[in-house]
Amino acid sequence: MKKIIAHVDPDLRELIPGYLQNRRKDIKAIDAALKSADLVKIRTLGHSMKGSGGGYGFMPISVIGAAIEKAAKEKAPNDIQIHLNELLSYLDSVSVVYDLPS
Repeated sequence: MKKIIAHVDPDLRELIPGYLQNRRKDIKAIDAALKSADLVKIRTLGHSMKGSGGGYGFMPISVIGAAIEKAAKEKAPNDIQIHLNELLSYLDSVSVVYDLPS
């Protein structure tokens, strides 16, 4: 599996492990919401990821979150599952590098 490098502000060093762990919890929550057809919850979680990913240095999480939000609005469970798999693959592949301030 190809490693993805995320360049992150060193000031966020203490927050990053928890942030990434919470995205794994989001995967479980969205998977459960898919099983119960709770599209509102899925849309909310996608929206939250869309808003937070870039701020932490993980733009792909924002992009995937936006796609999950859009798929939930369009009532497209297959697309939601595809984007969940993308998120899991990203989380399994990402390596964090803390950039020193210039």
